[in-house]
Amino acid sequence: MKKIFSKEVIIGLTVLVALAILVVGIDFLKGINIFKAANYYVATYTNVQGLAVSAPVSVNGFKVGQVREISYEYDNPGHVKVEMSLNKNLKLPEGTQAVIKTDMLGTATIELNMGHGGTYYNVGDEIEGTIASGLMDNVTDKILPSVGDIMPKIDSLLTSLNKVVSDPALLQSMQRLDKITSNIDVTTNRLAQLVGSLPAVVNDVKGLTSNLSKSTDDIAVLTERMRNIPVDSLADNVAQITANLKELSAQLNDPNSTVGKLTHDPALYNNLNSTISSLDSLFVDIKKNPKRYISIKLL
Repeated sequence: MKKIFSKEVIIGLTVLVALAILVVGIDFLKGINIFKAANYYVATYTNVQGLAVSAPVSVNGFKVGQVREISYEYDNPGHVKVEMSLNKNLKLPEGTQAVIKTDMLGTATIELNMGHGGTYYNVGDEIEGTIASGLMDNVTDKILPSVGDIMPKIDSLLTSLNKVVSDPALLQSMQRLDKITSNIDVTTNRLAQLVGSLPAVVNDVKGLTSNLSKSTDDIAVLTERMRNIPVDSLADNVAQITANLKELSAQLNDPNSTVGKLTHDPALYNNLNSTISSLDSLFVDIKKNPKRYISIKLL
């Protein structure tokens, strides 16, 4: 009986199966599922830096496919063709753009900006490929020119700042500020001492209030005593004394009264004056001649 499969046939089949497994494994590692139906579209770019095979293709952030192949167009120098494998259920309206976007880490992806046309691309058609401006492009195109415009102003500002810093008036102002700060510290310490002495002042005020209260009580007692003074009898006495003084004054002014004669009779005044003069002469003579008036006998 002949063998159906010779050794050579078995070896050939094994090689074919191994190749098939290798191709499927490579595509699987790339993220390509050869068993899943997909539609293929191409786009052309002048720069695909950061874009790699199996890079995701998304619509509004949702992954709808991936990059299947990237190849250089030798018949169109400066252009790179990118083949995309998209979900079979996805239809691309005319006007759709395949935009390459690069993140901060340099990884590129393709974002589909869907068109609004009423017709759709056929499978295998080429759609418009564009490149979104990345972070570094914005820095180069927008920020760096602005920085270039700002640099002269910064240089002028630094020059002015250097002049201000080197101005002696600034040093004097700083020294004055230090003195003001020191004065504020001294004032704060004095205020703290004053606040610390407030309890003693409060106690003194309390003592003064107590003394005032006592004085008020004494005044009340004095007022009560003054109320008890017999004002009516005192007024009567004063009135009587006043009347007596009036009567005495009238007698002194009346030359016919006994008291009035003493004050109005000139003879009485002259006699008194003569008597005083005689007494004076007598005292003088006694001083000169005491033996005349005093006799001293010795036993």
